[in-house]
Amino acid sequence: MAYKSRDLSVIAYANGFTLWHYTTTDAAASVDTAGYFNEAADMLRVGDMILANTDTDGTLSSGILHVSSNTGTVVDVDDLPAIGSADTD
Repeated sequence: MAYKSRDLSVIAYANGFTLWHYTTTDAAASVDTAGYFNEAADMLRVGDMILANTDTDGTLSSGILHVSSNTGTVVDVDDLPAIGSADTD
């Protein structure tokens, strides 16, 4: 699949930092690949964070992506560390 601009939204903005939310049916391994967010290069800044819900039509994975680089055309985010742990009860 691919990045969809309608699924990226601002949660908060302050002091040059933006906290985003992104939801997608794409797997985390796709979303945290360099270039996935290239279409948003004009909005995402190094240091921004994205709360991400991935694989929403399968085994949901949620985590925080950190924008680690943006050349103006190529955006890279750090790998998605999962939030939470298995629910055993």
